[in-house]
Amino acid sequence: MTTEQTTPAVAAAMLTDRYELTMLSSWLRDGTAEHRAVFECFARRLPAGRRYGVLAGLGRLLPQIADFRFGGADIAYLRESGAITDDAAAYLADFRFTGTIEAYQEGDLYFPGSPILTVVGTLAECCLLETLILSVLNHDSAIASAAARMVVAAGERPLIEMGSRRTHEQAAIACARAAYLAGFASTSNLAAGIVYGVPTVGTAAHAFTLSHPTERDAFASQVAALGTQTTLLVDTFDTEQGIRTAVEVAGPELGAIRLDSGDLDIEAAKARTLLDSLGATKTRITVTSDLDEYVIAALAQSPIDGFGVGTRLVTGSGHPTASMVYKLVAVADSADPAAPLRSVAKKASGKVSVGGRKSAYRLHDDDGLATGERIVLDGDTAPSNSRQLTYEVMRDGELVGLPTLDETRAFHRTARAELSADHLSIADGDAAFAAVR
Repeated sequence: MTTEQTTPAVAAAMLTDRYELTMLSSWLRDGTAEHRAVFECFARRLPAGRRYGVLAGLGRLLPQIADFRFGGADIAYLRESGAITDDAAAYLADFRFTGTIEAYQEGDLYFPGSPILTVVGTLAECCLLETLILSVLNHDSAIASAAARMVVAAGERPLIEMGSRRTHEQAAIACARAAYLAGFASTSNLAAGIVYGVPTVGTAAHAFTLSHPTERDAFASQVAALGTQTTLLVDTFDTEQGIRTAVEVAGPELGAIRLDSGDLDIEAAKARTLLDSLGATKTRITVTSDLDEYVIAALAQSPIDGFGVGTRLVTGSGHPTASMVYKLVAVADSADPAAPLRSVAKKASGKVSVGGRKSAYRLHDDDGLATGERIVLDGDTAPSNSRQLTYEVMRDGELVGLPTLDETRAFHRTARAELSADHLSIADGDAAFAAVR
């Protein structure tokens, strides 16, 4: 009989698809590995019905690139598995990224064709980063884009991220970070609090109530431990009686109740009326139960003070893929550092890319609302009445400043405020605009 072992920690460099190493071995053999190159990360389209995307994950990605190394055991494994040649093994032994990265600020909005991240270096080093870049940015941006829609739907009412039990244990931490960046107020995930400083909250499950002889005993235990400002889950048996018991135990200063079942619109209205009649006029109502932006929007007029969102934020049903790709857009024809870069672009139907190293600017009207996004090739003039979107975030393989998560969260609010009400709508629609030259 065998036992499962905990998944071992691996270096960031090993979070790489094997085909990157196939190309590396070939480039080393034909002498082009050191040719200068420019790779670009962008999304050709947004998920169906979405009007904007939110770039997230940059704060997680860049430190991993700065620490992108292959250890001796890693190289030994790659050689034993036949993934690399002897030349590639020698190259990887001393590898570190030494190039430049430009990117949109994390938290900014992106649209079809937005050059959200540009990597400049040698063919070999740029190629090795592809899988890690796409893994982090596709995942975190999908979560943040979905979260932003929920934040818009909720208005000023706070949202709690609580999807840890519906996704991979490490992905859960990234989900909490991305949701907080997009405007969620807190998370249930303790690791996200430790690693990223995301505020954590938690109440109790139905199992807590069921573990006691009576609902009253359960409430009394929780209040004794956590005080009257705690949140009591009142719908284990009979919601009306649960609310009455909660107020009897905690008093009219009870912090909040949680509803997790039934027609939330009707149940919240009944709960508010009952709480007020019992003198608990300041007791908040938090609801959970398979919420997404559409359900939250439908509850806009309900007397609900906050939402807990899990499954439909962190699983594929709630956050369709960001569909970002990483493509070569310029390359030199020799290893001479001064050699000119030749623009290259993919022409395949449905998978077209635009060649050349680019910057990007968001255009605005006189009221400060975004009206479009302009791609500018090297040497072109920046458009007037616009905001620059691309900035250097790594130089010679070293980080060039890294905003705090709270700074990124604040920036996202500012960027989102540039969109009109129509562009912020959660109703299905086309992308607000596309990045064009």
